Amino acid sequence: MTTEIRPFRIDIPQADLDDLRDRLRRARWSAELPGEGWSRGVPAGYLRELAAYWADGYDWRAAEARLNQFPQFLTEVDSQTIHFAHVRSADPDAMALVLLHDWPASHVVFSEVIAELSRDFHVVSANMPGFGFSGPIAGPGWTIGRVSGAFIEVMARLGYDRFGVHGQGGGAWAAVEIGRQAPDNVVGIHVNGLVTFPSDDPADFAGLTEAEQERLARLQHFRDDMMGFNVIQSTRPKTVAYGLHDSPVGQLAWIVEKFKEWTDAERELPEDAVDRDLLLTNVSLYWFTGTAGSSANLYYEMAHDPAAWAPKERGTVPTGVALALSTDVTIRRFAERDSNVVHWSELERGGNFLPAEQPMAFVEDVRAFFGAL
Repeated sequence: MTTEIRPFRIDIPQADLDDLRDRLRRARWSAELPGEGWSRGVPAGYLRELAAYWADGYDWRAAEARLNQFPQFLTEVDSQTIHFAHVRSADPDAMALVLLHDWPASHVVFSEVIAELSRDFHVVSANMPGFGFSGPIAGPGWTIGRVSGAFIEVMARLGYDRFGVHGQGGGAWAAVEIGRQAPDNVVGIHVNGLVTFPSDDPADFAGLTEAEQERLARLQHFRDDMMGFNVIQSTRPKTVAYGLHDSPVGQLAWIVEKFKEWTDAERELPEDAVDRDLLLTNVSLYWFTGTAGSSANLYYEMAHDPAAWAPKERGTVPTGVALALSTDVTIRRFAERDSNVVHWSELERGGNFLPAEQPMAFVEDVRAFFGAL
């Protein structure tokens, strides 16, 4: 196995851009029932308008240049390519901080905060295995545990024997697991969009505040009404990938629906919460790298990995939780049961994609947490 770290620069061939625009302009649109809104999925009128902008208004080359302002690299861990941006702070003694995203995001969601965070940290913003330029997946078995071990190895190769971790949404699970695997190396774990579950003990529900009961109801709604994507990706990721890989409109709808459901609940449309161009840059990354299927693979691995759901000892690494009050489902007592929570902040605005929705609030919370450590 090579441990080489190679410089990388994004340069999508013009032929791929032309092909994307051609496919968008020739999209075959299905009919929909009148008055549905978002209740049965993404409305056709909204999606048509967004797809038209993606084809003829959005500037990928400008987005590519913004991403390329950060030094980027590739390395291989256990035969799997890992892509990451690595921005060193001007302070040579700064702490290293690795940023981990979830599906259907990518390292693009951190692009608005990397420069600001690099004032205080050596920032490593990574694409998860199977996502973007860290794809396609090299083979089966890339569970959360294996993904976490890969990032511990990446940080070691970069020369960081002590570092902090931030995980967003599903990336929070990997962040917590990194702390379990390497507690002596991890200074602290910061998370947002953390999903916490009650146990079978009825005492878990005793004395919940009204706000916590509301978050529990959101979790129930998420499980009952919003988990169709999870069922598909955790059972038949390859089958759904054919359509997403062939149709940019299909890929757009599959991702934009989650940005509608998982961003600030007070925002009417996804682009009211996240900049429209940033949203399309994220979708474009999935499209150009052909990683619809390999990114879904993580759901399949989690569903079929007994270790993912087995009882675990409480984490010992200091942990900070940022909670978006309008959207998140995190219950503090459940988080404290599983992790050594020493920092808890409640934010009025934001959602699962907090670094892209509220970049300065995110940066300030990360600084406050690690600064206290």
